[in-house]
Amino acid sequence: MAVTPFAAWAVARVAGLERGSFATQLMTATPFAAAGSLVPVLLAAFSRNRVATAVALVTATALGLSVLPRAVGTANAAPGGRPLKVLTINLLFGKADPAAVLDLVRRLDPDVLSAQELTPGAVQDFDAAGLDRLMPYRHLEAVWSAGGAGIFAKYPMTPVRDLFQAIGHNMPAAEVALPGGAPIQVVNVHPFPPLGTQVQEWTAALDALPPAAKAPVRVLAGDFNASLDHAALRRLLARGYADAADRAGQGLIPTWPANRGVPPIITIDHVLVDERAGVRAVSVHTVPGTDHRAVFAELYLPAG
Repeated sequence: MAVTPFAAWAVARVAGLERGSFATQLMTATPFAAAGSLVPVLLAAFSRNRVATAVALVTATALGLSVLPRAVGTANAAPGGRPLKVLTINLLFGKADPAAVLDLVRRLDPDVLSAQELTPGAVQDFDAAGLDRLMPYRHLEAVWSAGGAGIFAKYPMTPVRDLFQAIGHNMPAAEVALPGGAPIQVVNVHPFPPLGTQVQEWTAALDALPPAAKAPVRVLAGDFNASLDHAALRRLLARGYADAADRAGQGLIPTWPANRGVPPIITIDHVLVDERAGVRAVSVHTVPGTDHRAVFAELYLPAG
């Protein structure tokens, strides 16, 4: 009885068998299930039931191998290639504290800021606080709802149209003219959450995102409403991307919910980059006024 639920979870996680809204949402708790799977191992060992012990060990191993690599950094501290700094944050209907966001931008000095749930009012507040001077170039699709989004940059950018079919919220894409080489493409990602019947649109949105390309190098940054334990996000990674936090050993730091009565428990905000790129560091930051934590990634673009 103790082993069976964890064994079923391990099979679903490894084989990508989650189906429907409830199972899809539950899958974000896989890191907690991995920790909890050690309890059946002890219970089975004390019971001296060899079959149960073997199943419990296999289950704990499968869940552990699915989760623990995210805590082991493989980031290259001194890779070649041009540096790129990306910051992404969901603003919660534009309610994130403008002064706190600007303080983060000043301290981290990102080349690109990907903002979800961007409202016209938030754009005005951020510019009043000085964002227009720090990041004067932008491609915005701001609306008075959760669907708004925008890309801000220190360098000139050009909107990219018809790159993919955005399903759900606005997901603008732009080409940024970084100094010292070829431009890069940035996609602001924000599918619907997998709630109720929206799970089909969530899956379709992640499947519709463009694959990595040799040129220009492509970065996907935003609120994916998905963790690395979702098969849909793993399919996206298999199309040529790496999760920056996973590479840096920060992949288990939760990003949602923030500023609530409970601590953050799941990791659904990501910066994905060409798998050939280097990752120097990733950090996660709490910003007053929003229920998502900001993710900052220091990257090195692949040569060529």
